[in-house]
Amino acid sequence: MSLLKRIERARPAADGEPQAPAVPATVAPSGGGPQPPSQTPVRPPTPPPAAAPSRFSGAMPARESFREAKFRVQNRLINELDPKLDLSNQVEVRRQIEDLFSRIADEEGLALTRAERVRMLEQITDEILGLGPLEPLLRDETLTEVMVNGPQQVYIEREGKLELTNVTFQNDEHVMKIIQRIIAPIGRRVDESSPMVDARLADGSRVNAIIPPLSLVGPVITIRKFSATPYTVDDLIRFGTATPDMFEFLEACVKARLNIFVAGGTGSGKTTMLNILSSFIPDDERIVTIEDAAELQLRQEHVITLEARPSNIEGKGAIPIRELVRNSLRMRPDRVVVGECRSGEALDMLQAMNTGHDGSMSTGHANTPRDMLSRLETMVLMAGMDLPLRAIREQISSAVDLIVHQNRLKDGTRKIVNITEVQGMEGDVIVMQDVFVFEQTGMSEGKIQGRLRPTGIRPHFVERFEVAGIHLPPNIFGSPF
Repeated sequence: MSLLKRIERARPAADGEPQAPAVPATVAPSGGGPQPPSQTPVRPPTPPPAAAPSRFSGAMPARESFREAKFRVQNRLINELDPKLDLSNQVEVRRQIEDLFSRIADEEGLALTRAERVRMLEQITDEILGLGPLEPLLRDETLTEVMVNGPQQVYIEREGKLELTNVTFQNDEHVMKIIQRIIAPIGRRVDESSPMVDARLADGSRVNAIIPPLSLVGPVITIRKFSATPYTVDDLIRFGTATPDMFEFLEACVKARLNIFVAGGTGSGKTTMLNILSSFIPDDERIVTIEDAAELQLRQEHVITLEARPSNIEGKGAIPIRELVRNSLRMRPDRVVVGECRSGEALDMLQAMNTGHDGSMSTGHANTPRDMLSRLETMVLMAGMDLPLRAIREQISSAVDLIVHQNRLKDGTRKIVNITEVQGMEGDVIVMQDVFVFEQTGMSEGKIQGRLRPTGIRPHFVERFEVAGIHLPPNIFGSPF
């Protein structure tokens, strides 16, 4: 395939596409009165303005002349690139792009400031080698989420708060080409017959895309960004997610091989917390991780990473998480870590926890620790097994030792709000007991005030700490005894 055809997938079509008309500048007549109707320009529809101006270098300037000049230079540059150039050699490609851009910009006689010239070169380079308008956002390490709601509306999340940017795409086709560039390296597909896709970027960031006809606003991309270096315990203590005593307790739970579920809502930090908990696993153990899209970043030496596979274009060949969990039990794991339980794989996970694979971990969506147990009951029923409810609850109560519940609060902060022990059954009810809780005391300058504190109750499994040779300070649970 020629270089032109390879690049064509990623660049927006410029020829033959309708462009929004340039808005002529209007000058108020002398005397300062209102403009007559005939002099008021007709403006094309625009998205709602941002509450505050964005600071992203990737945002396209408001002047239409810059936009048109960019596409004209970009088309010429792509046509003149060496067709034999190896796109994987980014250093050489960038050098040739810079040389061609300088020559073409001079030949076109572009009246640009130095800053505009640099910005145009960056945007053209991003279109050829990267993900177009998304590149500046992906380079910004302060962002945790990027949300493309069609071509004219791009939101980001920073410090738990949503922000509308002035980054835009040319049209729906432009967004679709960026989606195709994201999913092509991992062999996924998206089209009208399969309009949803999950993928990941080279840095491990998770991507979800959904396109028309399911999306009525155009192609939608949601990117959950991950730091190149995973968050550490010290980072989360600094953020106020948990206290040193809470992490000392959680480390003891992992090393004592307790079975742990991390619960919480969307974007509450479950995967980050699962990464932290997994980092406490000793280096001499064999760990098997199972995920829909690989996100976990374990640093131990002996880690086997498994990833579920969607169906192919004929609708066949899918390998769900449940099959991978079953297969992992034949791989002699010391620990099984499932990125998220959503369906029938919960039954296989509980059976693994109950049959010698203690110390396993997973996450699930739930609003409270009690809701997490209810969700597990529902997911076990989704496995298609005709089991009585009491039998399911007994399986859950004997398998799960601890639930770490995390929440994203209204001010955008993420905190562990409950660390809860699953104690067993009393009649038909699973008995639970909080070990640590977050106690909110009020609001101050838009920030939630409160404290993370122990409840004063020692969990029943403390004896397992002693057996494992782990000795916690006697006052870690808030009691001097």
